[in-house]
Amino acid sequence: MTSDSRDPSEIAKFEAMAAEWWDPKGKFKPLHMMNPVRLGYVTRQIAAEYGRDLKAPRPFEGLRILDIGCGGGLLSEPMARLGAQVVGADAAPKNIEVARIHAEQVGLEIDYRAETAEALLAAGERFDAVLAMEIVEHVADPPGFVQSCHDLLNPSGLLVMSTLNRTARSFAAAIIGAEWVMRWLPKGTHEWRRFITPDELAEMMQAAGLRVADRTGMVFNPLSWDWSLSDRDLSVNYAAAGVRAG
Repeated sequence: MTSDSRDPSEIAKFEAMAAEWWDPKGKFKPLHMMNPVRLGYVTRQIAAEYGRDLKAPRPFEGLRILDIGCGGGLLSEPMARLGAQVVGADAAPKNIEVARIHAEQVGLEIDYRAETAEALLAAGERFDAVLAMEIVEHVADPPGFVQSCHDLLNPSGLLVMSTLNRTARSFAAAIIGAEWVMRWLPKGTHEWRRFITPDELAEMMQAAGLRVADRTGMVFNPLSWDWSLSDRDLSVNYAAAGVRAG
């Protein structure tokens, strides 16, 4: 039996902030700042897996993509603009309400659903790519969630995930810095004990039946006030890509 990934206390945290998803100076400011870098990572991984030219007008035409834990749609909307058929799912209904309204305002057709990965799986849904960004550290059963993401993929499908490493640096940056000092996020948004090391995530992906294709750090520079990708520094934020066997 597939486990239920929902953690009511984690859902409540993000529902309380739902109205601010599209405010680049609000509580999701760190995510808005990171979004161009993580979007670049996601699009390159998908393009490489499916042989798509990112310079083409709609390079992801014909691909069906799930953005699980989509929040207000910060990744779902760019995927739709690139031509993909997008399902955006989130366990917090208020997030989905915000995402639907914003998509309508900008003229995008995105299939938003207040559902979990497990519910989509039970309904027989399948996708060419699953995006699970900044969500695995908030679910009740991370290994079970990764397994559900794997099972939602078509053969040779791609799973792209991002999360926070469990290090002293991540505690300093994500909790002390972002929550206590800068007050970008309410205190308690993140729980350090829930953070997942790259090796732990790789083990979960492999146990689920995925081949780990890439691991890359996402690094914030407080001097230049911007984000970049790093092959060497996975000490705070990082992303990983895995491919389901064909």
